[in-house]
Amino acid sequence: MKEIAKFLLNKIPRPMLINLSIFLRPLIYLFFKGNKLTDPIDGKSYRKFLPYGYGKQRENALSPGTLSLERHRQMWLYLQNETDFFTKKYKVLHIAPEQEFLRKFRKMDHLEYISADLFSPIVDVKADILDLPFEDESFDVIFCNHVLEHIEDDKKAMSELYRVMKKGGWGIFQVPMKNSLETTYEDFSIKDPKERQKHFGQYDHVRWYGMDYLDRLRKSGFQVDANFYSKKFSAAERANFGLIENEILPIVFKK
Repeated sequence: MKEIAKFLLNKIPRPMLINLSIFLRPLIYLFFKGNKLTDPIDGKSYRKFLPYGYGKQRENALSPGTLSLERHRQMWLYLQNETDFFTKKYKVLHIAPEQEFLRKFRKMDHLEYISADLFSPIVDVKADILDLPFEDESFDVIFCNHVLEHIEDDKKAMSELYRVMKKGGWGIFQVPMKNSLETTYEDFSIKDPKERQKHFGQYDHVRWYGMDYLDRLRKSGFQVDANFYSKKFSAAERANFGLIENEILPIVFKK
């Protein structure tokens, strides 16, 4: 069963899995219903989460209800517990939005929510992150998660995100990071998908970010909080929510 799950989760794109999960959600919930783990995004409890990961899989990583991963649940908890995102009027830009977040954020009447992506058919605006079609200082909040590792010219992408963020604005820019890696590992000569997966952890990534990712953001003008938000919770709470202890939540600010 575990090998079948591994095959499906790695062969079927997550957007398709999410769409399937919406259709099958009542059955999925009944099958996984329990009291061992809690997904803070849908507020439901499960007997287990699914394993997930390219290559070596992480246990209890993928929530069966929302198909959220550890990083999504950490972000949700941060927004819920540490910000006024769910109550204050904000103009929000969401680059390559996670589908579960997109559905929930679109329903929040206090947000002026704009989603953007170059290829997705479900976003509001078709946009290239290297040349965003928005005026300077347009957005109070920007989310850009697991996008920059796909972009060779990430410096240009970061400068565009900085340009369209309002002064006093903030955002969350998650990327795959290795905390043990001081300097980002990138090699743009590697084009073969299998080689990219071998070197960068996924077939369409062009780098593994190290801790200098934070300096890259700072050089683009942002103030950065390298927030290990999962550590705010006890070991039992992290296990309950399915969080990774040492995962960084990069929070950016424009002063």
